[in-house]
Amino acid sequence: LTTKRNNMAISVEAAIEIISNLTLNLNFEIVPIENATSRISAQEIFATSFLPKFNNSAMDGYAIIYEDKNNKLKIIDTIFAGDNNNILLEKNSCIKIMTGAKIPENTTAIIPKEDIQELNDNKIKILGNVKEFQHIRYIGEDIKQNELLINIGDEINFSKITLLASQGISHIKVYKKPKVVVFASGEELKLHYEKIESFQIYNSNTPTFIARTKELGCEVTFIGQAKDTIEAIKELINNSLDANLIITSGGVSVGDADFTKEAFYELGFETLFDGINVKPGKPTVFGKIKNTYILNLPGNPLASALIFEMFGKILIQKFIGSRNIYSNYILGKLKEPFFTKKGKTTLIPGFFDGEYFEVSQKRSPGMVSVLSSCNSMICIDNEVEKLEKNSLIKILPINWKFFSDIKKDFLTHE
Repeated sequence: LTTKRNNMAISVEAAIEIISNLTLNLNFEIVPIENATSRISAQEIFATSFLPKFNNSAMDGYAIIYEDKNNKLKIIDTIFAGDNNNILLEKNSCIKIMTGAKIPENTTAIIPKEDIQELNDNKIKILGNVKEFQHIRYIGEDIKQNELLINIGDEINFSKITLLASQGISHIKVYKKPKVVVFASGEELKLHYEKIESFQIYNSNTPTFIARTKELGCEVTFIGQAKDTIEAIKELINNSLDANLIITSGGVSVGDADFTKEAFYELGFETLFDGINVKPGKPTVFGKIKNTYILNLPGNPLASALIFEMFGKILIQKFIGSRNIYSNYILGKLKEPFFTKKGKTTLIPGFFDGEYFEVSQKRSPGMVSVLSSCNSMICIDNEVEKLEKNSLIKILPINWKFFSDIKKDFLTHE
C-alpha cells in the first residue's frame, strides 16, 4: 500500500507546539477529596467562608485593651477554643483566653501567659513590652470569602486538600484518568515473561511505558505483542481505539519488515508529524485515528525513553487536564566541559545534585541502563559545539523526589 506521506522531520519547538495546541475533549468524575491526590481539578473552587472565621487568639494568654497595658488588670472571665462567648472587656480588666478562641470584640492585644505576673487578688501585671494588636489572628487574613482557591487544571496535592477541608468541601470534580494502551510490535523482541533463546533479546520498552504512564497519572492497559503481519497489528490497533492514547515503539523506520506504519495508515492514520530533528529519536511519529492519538516512539530504548520525557510527558499533561504543560527547568552548572556536533537538537541524560549536572558517561541510543542512574536531562540547541565547565545550563527533571545519600548542609546562611 502506498500512501503519500510527508517525511520531513520537524524541529523540537514545532513538535512541542503541535502537542501543546491540541484541543482535547476531557471527561470528568466526582471523587472524595482524600482520593483526589495527583488528580487535576475540573472545576473552579471558591472559598465559602472566611478563615479565620472570627478574630481569635494566636496564643494561650490574656485578652486586653491596649491602653490598659501598664495597669493592674482584673481577670473577669475565661474563654476556651470553641466557646461562643460574646463578653466585652471593661476598663482595667482582662480575660484569660486559649489559642484559637474567639476574642472579645474590643480586644486590641493578647498577652502570652509567660509575659504576666499573677497578683494575689485575681489580678495580673504585664511584664513585657506590648505591641498594639499583637497575637491576634484577624478574620479573613488567611482566606477571604469567595476567593479563588483552586483553578481548573490545578493538580490536587496534600496542600490543596488542606484548602478543601478547611472549607468543608468533601468531594471535587476532577478529570478522568486518561486511558493509555501500550503494545509491542516486532516479533524479534520477546516479552519479559517469555522464554528466550541465546540469540534473542527482551522487550524492555513496553514495560517502561506502562510504568511511566502510570507514574504520570494514566490508566494503562497492555494488550500484548503483535505478530509481524499488517493484519495482526491492525487487530491490536482496532482493539485500542477506545483509548485516549496508544503508545508503541519500534517498527517505524524504513526497514522492509516494519509493518506498524502500514497498519496505521490502512486504518486511516492522520499524521501530525513524522520525524523530529532531534538526537536521539528522530523516527518519532505522532498522529491519530478518529479520536485516539498515537505516539510511535523509536525502537532504541534510551532514544524512546528520552523522547517520551521530552514530548510524551507534555502530551500526558494535556490528557490529564493540567494547565501546566510546558517544560520547566532548574538552572545549574555543568560539572565537566561538554563537546557535541552541531546540526541537531540533542537530548543528554545526566545526574543533577542540586548544584552540578553531570553528563551520563553511557548514552548510546540502544542502551537500557542509562536512565536508572539519571534524574534529569539537558536539551542542547542545534548550534552548540562546546559547553564550558561551570557554564549555567537549564536542567529538565526526570525523577524528582529530591533526596540524596550524601548528608548536606541545607540551611541558608547569610
